[in-house]
Amino acid sequence: MTRRRSGDAPAMPSLFDAAALPAPCAAADSTGQLQPALAPAEVQALANALHQRFGGRLRLGTSSWSFPGWHGLVWGRAYGRPTLARRGLTAYHQHPLLRTVSLDRAFYRPLQAATYAGLAEQVPADFRFVVKAPALVTDATLREAATGKALHANPAFLDPQRSVAEVLQPALQGLGPALGVLVFQLSPLPVDWLRDEARLHGALDALWQAVMPALPIGDHRPLVALEVRDAELMTPALAQLLRRHGVRWCAGLHDRMPTMTEQLPMLRAMWPGPLVCRWNLQKGQRYAQAKDAWAPFNRLQAPDEATREALARVIAGTLAAGETAWVTINNKAEGSAPLSVLALAQAVLRQSDAA
Repeated sequence: MTRRRSGDAPAMPSLFDAAALPAPCAAADSTGQLQPALAPAEVQALANALHQRFGGRLRLGTSSWSFPGWHGLVWGRAYGRPTLARRGLTAYHQHPLLRTVSLDRAFYRPLQAATYAGLAEQVPADFRFVVKAPALVTDATLREAATGKALHANPAFLDPQRSVAEVLQPALQGLGPALGVLVFQLSPLPVDWLRDEARLHGALDALWQAVMPALPIGDHRPLVALEVRDAELMTPALAQLLRRHGVRWCAGLHDRMPTMTEQLPMLRAMWPGPLVCRWNLQKGQRYAQAKDAWAPFNRLQAPDEATREALARVIAGTLAAGETAWVTINNKAEGSAPLSVLALAQAVLRQSDAA
């Protein structure tokens, strides 16, 4: 176990501390498989207890996976980022608590069916992906690639036909039943959209009218969810619109958004139904700030117990009602997504025991 230095933020009791000593970067073996970290018996027992109580209805995971700093937490050997990006899921899925992953890279450009298929072949049949729809259709503004500077209005924003043809269909073709949730995360909206609720709701209504009928019918029908970055969009009218189409509210826990507790009215307005949550960024942080301060993401830098306990209560209540819960966590939530998953899993079991 690594020793905490004087002045470090207190870490959660980590059943897996990352390896203390660096090691040379390894490559995948001849079959393309990466070596997973050996999960301590306590972690396997926790995963077994959750499965026995909830079956397969709890899916916890991380946002992306190609982080060399997870050596000792998820990876059994030291791998470089390119190797992890290409083949990391072959080891990731063997962690007993990681049953989904958020495919964040899809946000930056639409992925082809072959790319999705290459990821699906790395995981077992019961693994599921959370896919972010690309900014092509979720950002009202076209931006300069290098800086993110706003250029002009995006004519493809919430375009129904492009959302089906360039977003949904490639994901369905490539992932098949492994597509668990498709999240449309709206980037912060310009003022003209924020001030015109009827315009926005009309565009979303047209989007869902195209997307929802294009989903497969049956046990492998994926969820579709909406996540926003503007708190003023959280209205009863939006909840009613989403509920009418069978789209879930994605609780986005982010510096720009209200707390989990403050988002409960949206969830209650759409109850019953599955929970979808993406725990992205701690209050008072910026992505670049957290990345610089918290890399290599191998320990909890700033445990956020209030958010974790509030989220655990919602998860436990959702599961107790027989619904499913999908939660993915970013490194920028507390400093290390795998350790946040571990701490949240412990909290869910504790909340369930207390109910």
